[in-house]
Amino acid sequence: MLFLGVPLWPLVAVAAPFDLNVDQWREKFVREVDHRLEVPTADQARYVVLLKQALADANVIDASAQTLLLVDRSAQVQAAFLMLHTAEDAWLFIGATAVSTGKVGTYDHFLTPLGVFPHTLENPDFRAEGTLNENHIRGYGRRGMRVFDFGWQQAQRGWGTGAISQMRLQMHATDPNVLEARLGTVASEGCIRIPATLNIFLDAHGLLDAVYEQAVKDGRSLWVLKADRQTIEWPGQYMVIVDSLAEVRPVWSPAPKL
Repeated sequence: MLFLGVPLWPLVAVAAPFDLNVDQWREKFVREVDHRLEVPTADQARYVVLLKQALADANVIDASAQTLLLVDRSAQVQAAFLMLHTAEDAWLFIGATAVSTGKVGTYDHFLTPLGVFPHTLENPDFRAEGTLNENHIRGYGRRGMRVFDFGWQQAQRGWGTGAISQMRLQMHATDPNVLEARLGTVASEGCIRIPATLNIFLDAHGLLDAVYEQAVKDGRSLWVLKADRQTIEWPGQYMVIVDSLAEVRPVWSPAPKL
């Protein structure tokens, strides 16, 4: 389903020796990203277990340093976690934010699929135009927001008999005036809605852009990459979606006050 058995390792060389300036990136995350969640150390460790299991199930095994984005689609959590995997096989937590995944029960809404989704040039990213749709909202957020495209994926329909069919899996910002306040609840048609500030953070620092950056090194010109980006030393390429099956809402992931 998701490139099982295909080696899709990060293609950009990492800084050597490994420089533990991850604290600087944690501080940068705090300065630049809102809708943050303060995840206790014990819960961070549990999510590392879920992340490692998802990677193993997808036969993605990599010893190199890289950043990964983990999403918990549980209705009781609705969060994204930025993780750094070191060359020494340590897992370091950078930060977490509230997100929204698929809300079932409505036509053309999907249950956000689980798995490991590589961010590659097979499905090129694009940028939001910032125009209003028929519901008078900016579905991709403000003009210029990056839309991270993970291609067509098999997902369970959230209507009818719940059959499996294809949906376009994307990660993107959302309407700043209407929908961003709902982050932390299931609300999307199946994609991952993230805060505008996290969108900018990922875009400006290339945390999931290993393949894109290698293409630039190889001489390609990619208009979607900003010229003034300051890329993290350990870019990766994977968005991993899990379901913790949480039965109650954790204190650190409160429901938004709507």
